[in-house]
Amino acid sequence: MKELIKEITLDTIKSRHSVRRYTEQPLSEEHKNILKEIVDKCNVSGNLNMQLITNEPNAFGKSFFARYGKFYNVRNYICLIGPKAKETEERLGYYGEIVVLKAQQLGINSCWCGLSYSKSNAIFKINDGEKLYALIALGYGENQGVQHKSKSPDKISSDIASSPEWYLKGIEAALLGPSAVNQQKFHFKYINDNHVAVSTDWGFYNKTDIGIAKLHFEIGSQKEISWI
Repeated sequence: MKELIKEITLDTIKSRHSVRRYTEQPLSEEHKNILKEIVDKCNVSGNLNMQLITNEPNAFGKSFFARYGKFYNVRNYICLIGPKAKETEERLGYYGEIVVLKAQQLGINSCWCGLSYSKSNAIFKINDGEKLYALIALGYGENQGVQHKSKSPDKISSDIASSPEWYLKGIEAALLGPSAVNQQKFHFKYINDNHVAVSTDWGFYNKTDIGIAKLHFEIGSQKEISWI
């Protein structure tokens, strides 16, 4: 898993934006196999049951919320499934974003989706004690999306002026990540050269956002962080 993360650069983070409209081009067999392998590795490492679904139009095609959210021609997605436990949402954010960024490196666009799909029309398998938390739309986008406005670093960390450079790079990368309704409710605090504290205000999918932000921080800082 560490090798997967090391392959993801800050340039990948900067190039990846949410995309909601996709072409009719199906995912290539090569790309499907690579994504399946990445999902499998993330599931083992994170004790999750994420599932890659391809060439399936109904989860988004038969959803009023998908039309409201301006999703178009979504035929591939990842079902974010894991145990019914308080830490699962954060783990799905962390490992789901690994898949998203690796997909970006393959030229595959994506969008995190909390509500804009029909659960009854999606295809997935859930074991006892598990839950479907969200979906990630995948495909070859009609465009590459645009960067949304982010908070300034001092809004998510009060000790910017006195922190080391690696910490500042981590904050920069965290702010470039996707966040539910662009809320960015997370907060970071530098503790020492090995430890960083992270917390969040209340918000929709805030635990998922923390998982994404942690991964981005690790990629940006290029350090193995002990999280508090």
